[in-house]
Order: sequence, then structure tokens, then C-alpha cells
Amino acid sequence: MKKLMRIVLGALALLLLTPAGARAEELDVNAYIFGHISDAYEWHITTVGGHHISIPLPIIVRSKTTGWHAFSSSHLAHGEPWDGFTYDENGKVAEIQPDGTLVRPLDLSFTKNALGLLINGLILILLVLGTARWYRRHDGLKEAPRGLPGVMEMIIMMIEDDVIKPCVGEDYRRYSPYLLTAFFFILINNLMGIFPFFPGGANTTGNIAVTFCMAIFTFLAVNLFGNKHYWKDILWPEVPTWLKVPLPLMPLIEIIGMFTKPFSLMVRLFANMLAGHIMLLGVIAVVFLTAELGAALNGGLGVLSVVFGVFMDVLELLVSFIQAYVFTMLSSVFIGMSRQHPQHE
Repeated sequence: MKKLMRIVLGALALLLLTPAGARAEELDVNAYIFGHISDAYEWHITTVGGHHISIPLPIIVRSKTTGWHAFSSSHLAHGEPWDGFTYDENGKVAEIQPDGTLVRPLDLSFTKNALGLLINGLILILLVLGTARWYRRHDGLKEAPRGLPGVMEMIIMMIEDDVIKPCVGEDYRRYSPYLLTAFFFILINNLMGIFPFFPGGANTTGNIAVTFCMAIFTFLAVNLFGNKHYWKDILWPEVPTWLKVPLPLMPLIEIIGMFTKPFSLMVRLFANMLAGHIMLLGVIAVVFLTAELGAALNGGLGVLSVVFGVFMDVLELLVSFIQAYVFTMLSSVFIGMSRQHPQHE
């Protein structure tokens, strides 16, 4: 509570001591919010004295006329064309044609989200290897792990015993490696997404391409390893014959359901994390949007935005865990449905 009060009082002092002219700059809310949640060809760290400090990332594109090109995004940082390429109105790399039009090339650039995924994947590997190293050096039956290994063991046992085992069924060990990896991968990406400083801040799980890939993995685990009873329930379910022949109504509904389940996984994770980022950025933007209303009103609303921002940050920590938990639970349920056996009275 004391720490929170210090944060609030510090924010209030900063707002009141900042000259009104310095805070009266008009804020483009759309550019501010979408600049943080969108992917980019560079990783913006901070701004000092009007100078942007960023990490340039490699741009790799293939033109239909001139072939492959690879160069640093710093060449396009100031909006000037370079080597026949520039940014279009959507902030994507485009090739300048002889008539002045812009054409999107094949873009395989190493973007901010790609770097964020690699960093978060490395963090996951280090966590797993650090835990495995402890168990190689100690007897887990005689000595209880502490610190990081203890936290990892607690979470792994909770997810496996309370989620994977009851949802998947007898052969749950076959799917535990994937489901546990998915849980920790989503959790780390969620937490790093709300961490405001480098290497955090990349909106990876708020990117639908990332959640699409995660949903595809679950889709493959369900349908490639589903047993014959699972496929029988889809192609020839136990319903009245007139619902299957001559019009295959129920099989068609079941086949559509095969795709709606991973689709729901994709949209749920993407929408919840993206909405959380937008709400948090919107709360912070209140400080700057009220700069022209006077020091007293700006200071009061600034304190409220700081308090509510701290509350939103704590709430996002909970949401990060819940979304990883829900994705793992639903994936386990879908896999368990594909492994069911017929029940006889």
C-alpha cells in the first residue's frame, strides 16, 4: 500500500511540476495505441529529448523484378525511400514502381513480434533447463525443490493433475509435453507483453497470426491422433438416419465443428490479450489528453489514471495466467474428446 501511494504521489508531483506548454502537445490517440500494439520493423525503446532510441531489425523482401533484398530498417527510419523501397500508408514495406505506385513484395522481414517470440522462447528454454538441472543434481524424492524449480514443479503438477489428466484420459502422458509447453509459452508471452521495458512490450499473443499457429497445433493434435470412434462420431454419428441420408446434415455440422473449435481458441486468446493492451494504453493516454484542461484537473485525472493503471496492470497479470490456463484446458478437452471410447450399458 505504501509503495502504491509513493507511485501515485510521484505521478501527481510530476504532473503539477511539468510546464503546461510541455504537456499541451496534441496526442494522436490512434497512432499512440496502435503504434504500441502493432508489429513493426524496429523495436522502439524510449524517446530522449525528442530523439527516438530504437533497435533496427533486418528487412528481407523479394521483388518480382529485382529479386531478393536484405537491409536494415534504419535506412527507412526517416520516411525516405531507400534502394527502391519505402513504407506504405499501413506502415508495411512497399516497392516503388517506375510510375510511382507502390507494390507489396514478398515480405519475410524479421519484425518486432518475431524477435519477441524468439526472446520469449529462449526464456522458456532457460526455465525448463534450469529446472531440469536441479533435478539432475538432487534427489527429488528426498529433497523438496526451492526457488525456481519449486515454482515450476508446483505449476506443472497443477496443470497436469488438475487439467491434462482428467480431460485427456488414460493416455494423457502422450500429450502432456505439448500441453505443458503451450501453457508456459502462452503465459510467458502474455507476461512479457505487459512488461513495459525491453525485452518486454511485444504484443505477441495479441497478434492473430501467433494465436492462429497455436490453434493449428491443437487442431493437428486432435485430428491426426483421433481414434476411429472419434471419426465415426463425425462422419456417421448415432442420430436418426434421415439426418445423415440423403442429406448429410449432421456429418456436415460435425465437420464444421472440427474447425470452429480451434477458431474459438485463436480468437479468445487474441481478443482478450489485445483488448487488455488497448484498455491499459487508453487509461495511460488520459494523462496526456487532459493536459490542456489545467494543472489541477490534469493532476486529478492523472492520479486517477495512475491508480487505475496500476489496477489494470495487476488485473492483466491475472488475465495472463487465466488465458494460458483456459487455452490449455480447452485443448485438453478437445484432445480428450478425440480419444474417447464407446460406452456400453
